[in-house]
Amino acid sequence: MKTEGGKKSQDRPGSGRRETVTLIIFSLNEIDGMKVIMPRIKPEWVDQLLIVDGGSVDGTLEYAREHGYDVFVQERKGAGAAFLEAVNRATGDIVIVFSPDGNSIPEKIPELVAKMNEGYDIVIVSRYRDGAKSEDDDVVTAFGNWMFTRIINFCFGLSITDSLVMYRAYRRDIVKRLGVSAEVVSWGTQILARAARKKARIGEIPGDEPPRIGGVRKMHPIKNGISELCMIFTEFCRRTP
Repeated sequence: MKTEGGKKSQDRPGSGRRETVTLIIFSLNEIDGMKVIMPRIKPEWVDQLLIVDGGSVDGTLEYAREHGYDVFVQERKGAGAAFLEAVNRATGDIVIVFSPDGNSIPEKIPELVAKMNEGYDIVIVSRYRDGAKSEDDDVVTAFGNWMFTRIINFCFGLSITDSLVMYRAYRRDIVKRLGVSAEVVSWGTQILARAARKKARIGEIPGDEPPRIGGVRKMHPIKNGISELCMIFTEFCRRTP
């Protein structure tokens, strides 16, 4: 399935033109999830579908190529590096970061784009808003999500409910405008912190997080937690607004 060209794009209020959407999919040994999730992504939802792979060895790359997806292997290590490299290849006005492991519900994509079309710069698919829930959380990750969201809200004047979820939409130009550079796992926190300082408009929609489908969880609580704390401290102490 190819998703480039010929798809319906979206209106930005007051822009006078149609906006395009790029769906960025992070993959690393997610063949089980890919087989279940990818067929559920309808071509008309996006104008470009781009898979950035971290070096899969379980058949993920072969599956993606056999099905005609635009896929490349990231050059540098780290989730942030994957994001930056993918954004550099993206053509859409709006970019959506998506996980094919089952944690991200593809049917939320149209709602996510619709929310962006209300004039937002960033929209988060929150696992804790308006009755949404995570079925992938354990006690440690649930507490970590709650704690870091409260810290980020306090430090940067936000009022979001889920600061750590990867499933988000961004305006592609915001990456350059904010000088986003983090290649580590806490890259999303850097974006939120800098967007808050620039008074960017950040919104949320509720979205459940189902259990992952096969594969191995990439999140390591202690390592990720340290990275988040370092990023929050670094961005809080930045003098450049």
